[in-house]
Amino acid sequence: MAIFPHGDEWQLSSGDVRAHVVEVGGGLRSLTIGDLDVVADYPPDVMAPSGRGQVLVPWPNRIRDGRYDFGGERHELPLTERETGNAIHGLVRWESFRPTERDPDRVVLVHTLHPHPGYPFALEVRITWQVDARGLTCSTRLTNLGADTAPVGYGAHPYLALGGTPAPRARLTVPAERVVLVDGQRQLPTGTRDVTGTPFDLRGGDPLGERTIDNAYTDLARGADGCWTVTLDTDAGAVGLWGGPGLDWVQVFTGRADPAQLPAGQPAGIAVEPLSCPPDAFNSGEGLVSLPPGGTWSAQWGIEVPRGR
Repeated sequence: MAIFPHGDEWQLSSGDVRAHVVEVGGGLRSLTIGDLDVVADYPPDVMAPSGRGQVLVPWPNRIRDGRYDFGGERHELPLTERETGNAIHGLVRWESFRPTERDPDRVVLVHTLHPHPGYPFALEVRITWQVDARGLTCSTRLTNLGADTAPVGYGAHPYLALGGTPAPRARLTVPAERVVLVDGQRQLPTGTRDVTGTPFDLRGGDPLGERTIDNAYTDLARGADGCWTVTLDTDAGAVGLWGGPGLDWVQVFTGRADPAQLPAGQPAGIAVEPLSCPPDAFNSGEGLVSLPPGGTWSAQWGIEVPRGR
C-alpha cells in the first residue's frame, strides 16, 4: 500500500478553524480559517517543498561550512545545502514524529533526536499543535536527554498565503528595529544594523514593492502579553503570526512569492519564521541555548486572523 510522502496526517478542527499536521518532520501542511487559506500549503502526494511548515531543530537557517566549536571540540556536520556549502535547517525535517496525545483540536508529536555525525547530542523534541477560535498555536519543548550540555536552536518555517495577491502589492508589517545582513552568495550573516532608512524597514506596513528579502529581524516590539506579531495584509484578508518569549528573531523570506516560479498546486506565500537564534548561531553564539543534561527549553508561536473584518 502506498503511503504519503509526509507519512500520517492529523486533522485538527475547532469551529471554522482547520489544520493538517504531518508525521514527517512534525510540521504544518495546511491551515484554513473560514474560507481563508491562511498558509501556503502543499498537496498531500508530494514531499514538503521549500521547507513549507517544517520544524527546524536543533538549529534554524545555516551553519557556515557545517562547522562549529562547542565544549572545546570541533564538530563537522554534513553539508545539506550544497550550492552554498552550508548545513541548513537542522536534523529533524525528514524524521518521523509519533503522536502521544490526541484530541479533535490538538495533537502532541514527539521525536527522539539521537546523536548524529557533527551533532553528538540527544534531544527529545515535543511539539503540541492546537487550534481554537482564534487560530493555531504551536508549543515546543526541547529536552536534553544526553550526558553533555548541548547547543540548541529552534525555528519553524510556515509560509503565509498571499491569497492570489501579487507579492509587490501585499503589505507586510514586521515590528523590528534591527535586521541581520547577509552576503549575496552564501546567505551567511555579515552584521546587524538598524532598519531605519533601509529597504528592510517594514514597520510601517507599506506594500512590499520590488523588495526581495531573506533576512532575520530582531529587537522586536512586543505587546503587553510579551508577544510580537508580524502581519501580512492581502486582498483576501489579514493574517498575523505571533511569537512569544524565547523567540527573539523572525526570518522573512519572499523567495517563494512568485506563482510563475512554483509547480502547479503550490500557492505563493511569504515565509515568516519564528526563531530562537539568527543564522550561524552555532558559530556566533548569538541566541544560542546551552542546554544542560536534563534541561528543557520551550517557546510558543501561533497564527491568527483578525475577526470582524
